[in-house]
Amino acid sequence: MDEAVPRRTRRTSQAIKMSDVAKAADVSPSTVSLFLRQPGAVAKKTGAAIEAAIERLGYVPNLMAGGLAAARSRVVGVIVPSMRNAFFAETVSALQAILWDDGFQIMFGNTDYDEEAELALVRAYLSWSPSALILTGLHHSPQTRNLLKHADCPVVEMWELGDDPVDLAVGFSHDQAGRAAAHHLIRKGRRRLAFLGARMHEDRRAMQRAEGFAAEAAEAGIQAEIVHHIRPASTEAAATLLAKALSEDPGIDGVATSNDTLALGLLFECARRAITVPERLAIVGFGDLEFTAFSNPSLTTIRPFGDVIGEEIARLVSGILAGKGRPQSPFVNTGFVVIERGSA
Repeated sequence: MDEAVPRRTRRTSQAIKMSDVAKAADVSPSTVSLFLRQPGAVAKKTGAAIEAAIERLGYVPNLMAGGLAAARSRVVGVIVPSMRNAFFAETVSALQAILWDDGFQIMFGNTDYDEEAELALVRAYLSWSPSALILTGLHHSPQTRNLLKHADCPVVEMWELGDDPVDLAVGFSHDQAGRAAAHHLIRKGRRRLAFLGARMHEDRRAMQRAEGFAAEAAEAGIQAEIVHHIRPASTEAAATLLAKALSEDPGIDGVATSNDTLALGLLFECARRAITVPERLAIVGFGDLEFTAFSNPSLTTIRPFGDVIGEEIARLVSGILAGKGRPQSPFVNTGFVVIERGSA
């Protein structure tokens, strides 16, 4: 189910220096330095000009002290949207195992799907001259993207592929993953489908899977409902989602979920309601978490290879930092597979 992704030439952006900010703001570098250390010591109009130049150029002050200011730390910054998500833990673990052997340390941050938190983390990480910066997904605020484009280190966006990465991207198509779930259910003879998802107003990758699911169903002449829950995935959220889906269409016979936690919750709720799985309702999860093979029935799910994502990122970063050059393509497609078990 790999998706062809257009190639992109390597970026050529150079790090922005304090002198560049000074020139853009028409002040001296010492005035910029003073503003960064003591904003109140600079005239309001001058400070506004410096702040505008910093924002426009994407400048990040280097906090490496004294003679080390031109050096690069052995730190790799990693930013994920949720520490609750086992997928990201698997990726970071695989990434760290390789980079640690190469003499790098991981600096780990969690945004809780908050763009402002991501921006703050990126600013903090870049100020310490990291060897590389790794973020989750391709969507960032304009300010964050501007900082990343001017970063003087490799930037890897993980767990997603798309047309316009900042620098390098390692992951897979979530649209195709959603389509694969729908295709599996349709192949099993299901004709009244729904995608049940938690926190999809913030988790854009889950929404991409939902939209791919609905698109695949539509191409088969089937209307698939997308049912939302604003709270994080949990067994309680699964019960709420199933109740909502059945109220909208009591005849639903096949569902996919935004992750395996919801799918497990659906098994519990189906048992409580005496809904047989898969006879009455077929269920497809996402993630292939450890419990999926041991639930009753075992869960059909999509395995996204989180460990491979971490390994590929480590390979790219280590190679670039060792002077081996950049890959010809900025994309690494790690793919996914449908794991067929008892629930669908």
